[in-house]
Amino acid sequence: MVKIYKALEKYENKTEPAHTVSSAKSNTKLNSTTGSVPSPAEPPKPIQKIYTLDKNLVVYHEPMSYAAEQFRILRTQLLFPRNAPSPQTIMVTSAMQGEGKSFTASNLAVCMAQSINHHVLLIDCDMRRSSLGRIFGFGKVNGLSDYLTEKRTIDEILMKTAIDKLTILPGGHLPANPAELLSSRRMTDLLQELKERYSDRLIIIDTPPPQLTADASALVGQVDGILLVIRHLKSNRKHVEHVAEKLGKEKILGLMLNYFDTPFQRYGGYGYGYGYYYGEKDSPKSKRQKS
Repeated sequence: MVKIYKALEKYENKTEPAHTVSSAKSNTKLNSTTGSVPSPAEPPKPIQKIYTLDKNLVVYHEPMSYAAEQFRILRTQLLFPRNAPSPQTIMVTSAMQGEGKSFTASNLAVCMAQSINHHVLLIDCDMRRSSLGRIFGFGKVNGLSDYLTEKRTIDEILMKTAIDKLTILPGGHLPANPAELLSSRRMTDLLQELKERYSDRLIIIDTPPPQLTADASALVGQVDGILLVIRHLKSNRKHVEHVAEKLGKEKILGLMLNYFDTPFQRYGGYGYGYGYYYGEKDSPKSKRQKS
């Protein structure tokens, strides 16, 4: 009887159905043709965009730094001016290249987007040296120039950034006639539409230096105010005064003194070799700015 029982047990083990794997841990079914275990079906993973934000976005990367705090002060002074309405459209420009206007415009936009009540649109009108697409991790993409030459629609060029409540409109591909495009009826209509689309939206416009091109001058009449960026120990005072006269002193909201090395920074250890100062156009510090 023992031999018969063992024989039956051996036979049952041999005749176990070939389409299952029996074990204490698994009942996985085998492929009936190949005998292999098929991979479980997985839903396709959504493609995620990876935004590499420029390290110079100090308001985002180092919110507790001295530089970030200066942008918050600047935000407050711009949004709550004394004896004047709060501007909805702000042009950011400089007297010459290399003074930090795009850096200032992008950090100011991030700072304003971080406030409670505001959505922000940052427009790159410096189509000759477009940089905002790179700063916010999009690279070289279609933008303002492609819209103004009627190659793209507005919804195709507005780019939602990785920062909540901040949208950018990149400069796009280099056109042959940027000044003419910025002074066109299509540009005027675009700004009007963007201002009316959202009543709580702030618009910051990065423009090239008016000393070098006519691009900025074409937009002066369409903005509420101008923030003029100057670089400590580099900007020429006569150039700054000329730009202020050209753009209209009544339009200038204030000056942003960039790369200002303060004792607090030198010994405070925040890791920056430069600083920021925001002052009204008639402030004593701005008058002491050297050529």
